[in-house]
Amino acid sequence: MQFQLIPLKNPFAHVEGIFCDGVYAGLKPDGLDIGFIYSTAPCDIAAVFTSNRFQAAPIKHFQKHNITQTNFILANSKNANALTGEAGVEDIEEILSHLPTCAQNPLMSSTGVIGVRLPKEKIIAALSKFDLSSKNSENFAKAIMTTDSFPKYIGYEVKLENSKSFHIAAAAKGAGMINPQLATMLCFIVTDANVPQSEMHELLYKNLDYSFNAISVDGDTSTNDSVFLLANGLSSVYDKEAFDFALRTIMHHLALQIVKDGEGASKLVAFEVKGAKSKEEAKKAAKALTNSLLVKTALFGEDPNWGRIASTIGASGVMCDEKLLQISFEDILVYDRGTILFDKEQEAKAHAVMQKDEFKITCDLGIGDGSFTAYGCDLGYEYVKINAEYRT
Repeated sequence: MQFQLIPLKNPFAHVEGIFCDGVYAGLKPDGLDIGFIYSTAPCDIAAVFTSNRFQAAPIKHFQKHNITQTNFILANSKNANALTGEAGVEDIEEILSHLPTCAQNPLMSSTGVIGVRLPKEKIIAALSKFDLSSKNSENFAKAIMTTDSFPKYIGYEVKLENSKSFHIAAAAKGAGMINPQLATMLCFIVTDANVPQSEMHELLYKNLDYSFNAISVDGDTSTNDSVFLLANGLSSVYDKEAFDFALRTIMHHLALQIVKDGEGASKLVAFEVKGAKSKEEAKKAAKALTNSLLVKTALFGEDPNWGRIASTIGASGVMCDEKLLQISFEDILVYDRGTILFDKEQEAKAHAVMQKDEFKITCDLGIGDGSFTAYGCDLGYEYVKINAEYRT
């Protein structure tokens, strides 16, 4: 089956039956801080949540009610509603009870400061500001931002060879506390494709591994990490291959946007590990590189310190041998199976690579066929400043 992806401006507006917007509730000093996604038809749900054992109240609420269909998501920033106990779940239920009667099995998603109960009165008062006929993708994406420096959203019309089409759109937030295990900060994907619910779960899990599960900003896994895929089927159109490709494209794009927007980050770096004993070992080494503080600070300083790369791989616990290892900055080979090629000329070339905003570091372990690419960023002064002042 041939198909075409056509990029959409204001992508949520093109998904049949989907409405969204963001408003100001007073959770932030200024700016949008409460958003909604509303579907005129019930949506089947596939969802994946954080592996952090202290899951936030919105996740507990979702699991408590075993929600398989919804037509309304309420999302807030500035307050994570995490480690708030049963009271946090009860706060959600009270807030959702004030939604318009058209909201069926509504759910809530939150991000922000941990350990503080939701300001229910402010949120409930803001619900009256919602215009359920609005289709403002950017406002919704802005409403879920915390330390993000830009809104993250994307969407496509997927046109099949028979000229029929469906639409898929998504918004995400994330800039810090990013080291996902099964998800990332918050991501909402909506489609009017007529996707079987069993295939929704299959495709969401399949595409997590190479998108949200392949990124790290700071090595910390949030209490609130969530990915939602909602399908209302209103287009009556579906092709599994085309949907899979569109979903993977959207998830990969948003994952890289999150890393690119890492708090204070100036570099988006792909760490390709190949020649590992297995894919699992390649992933373990690649993720270790994205999380290493020494590697991340070297990226910030634009220092091609390949010794830190090698040391991190060796410390990751994967099978490796210095006589088989190769390390390259883009196409600049600096270490070749026990031979150091790092003279002044090669160092200058590697430094030039590291001056780019985006580049790849490749490590060939020379052992097997396992490969994996993880994505990370540098760690600089601004990250410390943002997180030192996060609650002030």
